[in-house]
Amino acid sequence: MPKQPQGKNISAEPNLEKRHRTRRRLTIRGVLSFFIVLTFVRAAFMHRYENMFVCVLSLVLFCVPMLIERSLDIDIPPLMEAIIYCFIFAAEILGEINSFYTIIPGWDTMLHTINGFLVAAVGFSLVDLFNRSERFSFKLSPLFLAIVAFCFSMTVGVLWEFFEFGADQMLGTDMQKDFIVQNINSVSLNPDGLNTVVHVPIESLVVNGEDWMQFPGGYLDIGLIDTMKDLQVNFIGAVAFSIIGYFYVKTRGKGKLAASLIPIVLDSQEDEEARKKSQKNAPDREPNAVQSRPTGQNDEKE
Repeated sequence: MPKQPQGKNISAEPNLEKRHRTRRRLTIRGVLSFFIVLTFVRAAFMHRYENMFVCVLSLVLFCVPMLIERSLDIDIPPLMEAIIYCFIFAAEILGEINSFYTIIPGWDTMLHTINGFLVAAVGFSLVDLFNRSERFSFKLSPLFLAIVAFCFSMTVGVLWEFFEFGADQMLGTDMQKDFIVQNINSVSLNPDGLNTVVHVPIESLVVNGEDWMQFPGGYLDIGLIDTMKDLQVNFIGAVAFSIIGYFYVKTRGKGKLAASLIPIVLDSQEDEEARKKSQKNAPDREPNAVQSRPTGQNDEKE
């Protein structure tokens, strides 16, 4: 009789923690979704249909973490899910619609750094889930897991830059933001045709009768500098999480930061709880079994 309340408390603690986690997720997602709906209504009154599409796309992206959890039977930590929601809101609503990319210097650089970090976390989590699953026979070392996460993040970053370049070329957008260039270093300007770099400062530039040295202040780069800077900060984010993930697997779950960013397999948690319960019940059953044996033997002798 006294053991039953303890079992109830043990089973109630995970449920209570799960409720708190779910409440935090719904709060963050609900607040950001509310602002997205307000932005959608404002765009509708201003007849900006592109912004309306971006708002709908953002709401759809908000549903992706929940669909991934249900389809893969995993639990995404609240911190990781909150970062994903804030990243989508900062990139689509603040960056695209409210022009934070051009108003706030470094906004695009910050998001690309976070993107490299998040994508590395996703790649690491996928491989780590396979590595811990009993369905697969192969087991990967922590170093190899970190390398796979890094390569996965860089691959996604390169594919995104391909998408930006394709959109600029075919749709006439400006996803690859231009940079002001005030000097040119090129071998094409060598009068002798040699492979020697010629450095030419831009002192005057007139385009269609307008002096570009006054505005915007020089020659416009076609997006190469933006692409390379995006890949560089993506590299930094990927390396940062790869290091965190390496030590997480090396110590197997002792790192609090990595544990708050890596999804958990729900089946494995249930198995661990079942094992803990069986271990707790095992000492109680053994004495009863020992006591029952002598009585049985005595009965047979009688």
